[in-house]
Amino acid sequence: MHDPRALLDPGTEAVRRLARRGYTLDVPALEELLSSRNAGIKTADDLRAESKKLAAEVGKTAKAGGDVSALKERARQIKDEIKQAEEGVEQKAADLREWMLSIPNLPLDSLPDGFSDEDATEIRTWGTPPEFDFTPLDHVDLGERTGILDFARATKLSGPRFRVAKGAGAALERGLVSFFLDTHIREHGYTEFAVPHLVSPTALVGTGQLPKFEEDLFRTSAGSRDLYLIPTAEVPLTNLHADEIVEPGELPLAYTAWTPCFRSEAGSYGRDTRGLIRVHEFEKVEMVRICAPDQSQNELEKLVGHAEALLQKLGLAHRVILLAAGDTGFGAQMTYDVEVWLPGQNAFREISSCSDCGQFQGRRANIRTRTEDGKREFVATLNGSGLPIGRTVAALLENGQQADGSIVIPEALAKYTGFSTIHADGKTD
Repeated sequence: MHDPRALLDPGTEAVRRLARRGYTLDVPALEELLSSRNAGIKTADDLRAESKKLAAEVGKTAKAGGDVSALKERARQIKDEIKQAEEGVEQKAADLREWMLSIPNLPLDSLPDGFSDEDATEIRTWGTPPEFDFTPLDHVDLGERTGILDFARATKLSGPRFRVAKGAGAALERGLVSFFLDTHIREHGYTEFAVPHLVSPTALVGTGQLPKFEEDLFRTSAGSRDLYLIPTAEVPLTNLHADEIVEPGELPLAYTAWTPCFRSEAGSYGRDTRGLIRVHEFEKVEMVRICAPDQSQNELEKLVGHAEALLQKLGLAHRVILLAAGDTGFGAQMTYDVEVWLPGQNAFREISSCSDCGQFQGRRANIRTRTEDGKREFVATLNGSGLPIGRTVAALLENGQQADGSIVIPEALAKYTGFSTIHADGKTD
C-alpha cells in the first residue's frame, strides 16, 4: 500500500514508474479524493470547535439568567452536522484506502522494461543440464511408470490438478522438507516456525493478496468466522509482526516454515495442467526476511543465494533471471526468479521467486521499526520459495532418470530418504 501524498509527490515519479507495470495512475481523481477527505476533516474540526464555544456560551448566558433556547437549538444542529461530516470523512477515507490497496508497488528503475518472461534479464547460470542417450521422460510419466505418483486417484479424491504420492514418492517429499529446513536453519540462520494454515482477511490484506487476488484464494467459513487457506507461508510469517514495532537491534529477521499452500490458479487458463508444476494444493518451504528499508537490496541477494544453495546441493542445473518491470508481482519492487532445468520439457522452469517488497507490505501490515534518531518508519519485507516440494520432485525425477528406467537420487538427499535409487518397479535401495 502507498501513502497517497507520496504518490502525488513529483519526487516519487509514481506515474512513470507505475506505467512501466501497465498501471495508469489517475492523478486528478486522486487529488480530488484526497482534497475532499481533507476538507471534510477540516469541516468536522471547525464544527467541533464551534460546539465547544457554544457550550461555554450556554453556560455563561444561563448563569446570567439569559435565554439559552436558541443557543441549545444551534448546539443540537451542530451535533447533527458533526455526525454528517464525520460519516462523510469515514466514507472518503474508506474509498481512499480501497483505492490505495489496489495500486501495485513501484518497480525499481534497475528492472528491464517489458511485460513477460521473454523480457527478463539472465543474471547467471549454474551447472550443466544432463545429456541423455535416450529420449527423456517428463516427471508425470516417470512417476506413474514407477508407481510413486498417482494423478488419477488424486482426481478421484479431489478433482483435477491434485496429486497422490506413494512409497518412494512420499518419502522424497518428506525428505525434501527436512533437507530444506535443516539447510536454512543450520547454515543460513533462519528461525523455523509452525504457523496456522488458515488466516484472516486482514492478514491477506497485509501481504497484498487481498483485495486484488481474492479469486485465487480458497475461502472457508464456520459460524461467524471468515478465514482463508494460505496461498503461501509468506502470509502468516510476515504478519507475525503486524501492528508491532520491531526494534532495530532485532533486524534483520529471517523466518522459515514448511506448510501446505492452496491456490485456485484462477488466472492460469489451462497452463501447466499436467503434473506437479501448477496444482491447487502443494507443499513449500518459505523464506521471509524483515529488515530496515535501506538494507532490502542486500537482503534480496542473500535470499536468492539461499534458494540457489539448495539446488546446488542437489546438483540441479539452474539459472537466475531478473524479471521485467511489467512482469514483477503486485507487491514486489524487484524479483529474481530461479529456474531449474527440466529435461522432460527441455526448458528452464521457475522453482523459486525471490522478491524485495520494500516498505509495501510493512505499510499494509503496519510493521514498523525505529531510525537512528528514534523516528518510526515502516520495515522492508522480502520473501522467497526455499523450495517448493512438488516442483523439486519433478526436477529430481527428470534429471535423475536412467536408461534402465531407474531414478538416481542426489547424495545430499539420500540420507533423508534412506535410499539412493528408485527402480523402474518403484522399489528402492
